[in-house]
Amino acid sequence: MADIDPTEHDVSTEKDPDDWITGDEPMTGPQRSYLHTLAQELGVTVPDDLTKVTASKLIDELQLRSGRGARGEETAGS
Repeated sequence: MADIDPTEHDVSTEKDPDDWITGDEPMTGPQRSYLHTLAQELGVTVPDDLTKVTASKLIDELQLRSGRGARGEETAGS
């Protein structure tokens, strides 16, 4: 059996947040907590009434701004 090199194919199982069935529901507790942590680090404020989709997109944006990278991956040199 041949080894599969995950770098050769997109093996991500993540759905685009815009395709989430429950995306219009209020953000989850963990999303709220992490958003507030990121916002505090960056000195910005975030609303408490975000949807799951909006919160996910804002988390991605704030991670990049904070140097954490997308989806929590540390960026080079961090």
